[in-house]
Amino acid sequence: MEAPLNADFPLDPSNPNPAQRMYWVGPRHLAGDDGRLYDAIADTLAGLGWTSLTIVRGRQEPDEQPEDRQVLRSTVLHISPDALRWAQWVLADEPFHLGDLPIAWQISARQDVGNPLAQWSAYFTSDVPGEVLVDFLTAVDARDQPATPLGGPELVIDAVTAHGWIRDIDQSATAAIDPTFATQISLGDVPPLIQDADPRGALISEAGEPGLVGWQAWAEPVPGARCLWAASFSASTPHDLVAAFASSLSSTAPVLRRVLPESTQARLLRAPAT
Repeated sequence: MEAPLNADFPLDPSNPNPAQRMYWVGPRHLAGDDGRLYDAIADTLAGLGWTSLTIVRGRQEPDEQPEDRQVLRSTVLHISPDALRWAQWVLADEPFHLGDLPIAWQISARQDVGNPLAQWSAYFTSDVPGEVLVDFLTAVDARDQPATPLGGPELVIDAVTAHGWIRDIDQSATAAIDPTFATQISLGDVPPLIQDADPRGALISEAGEPGLVGWQAWAEPVPGARCLWAASFSASTPHDLVAAFASSLSSTAPVLRRVLPESTQARLLRAPAT
């Protein structure tokens, strides 16, 4: 659920539709995606020169008109010029869930074009702030070898603590939380169905042993209630790329919004954009 950003300010007579007014809001990790998560990412990837492909699957009966075709699944796939990285919009494609939230974007990279399998994959639900995903994809695009490990877990924690986040007392090197205790990032067990090239994940899982660990992030504005958004990075995702996500997520710079998630309205500072 989203609400227009007009609760605290009088209406502008020159703009009769308050939902179209824009506001600067913060903190960004609770600001939602403004209902533009696909457009924001697709525009960024187009600017980076990525190619987009629409994949449609369906069923058509004999003598049925094309417009009457039953579309069963459809996805939009964006591929980098070197074909080493790709981003897939899966929200309209019967997505699987991260926690209890449907995944919107899946981003992957591989070592070389001769290997069809992704070395790592990252998953993002709706209401991940678009600015954060844009910064993550820009970092992925800038890497000559997007699947090569670089740096350690400290890069991620240092990125958020530099913006005032608090290290977890019990996991100071691998977990942190924002000052309002609404959003967390940690290196922990990877959820089911997260794709990674490391075969140990499946082997360990079948043996009943602890699985691989990867970075997980989520916003839970109301403890015990449904999360606002969630993100999951498979075990082989380079730490420096996760750090780019974490740095943008924890940034204190405000973001422009027309609408806000209802669960976070009361927790956000806002000012009209002039």
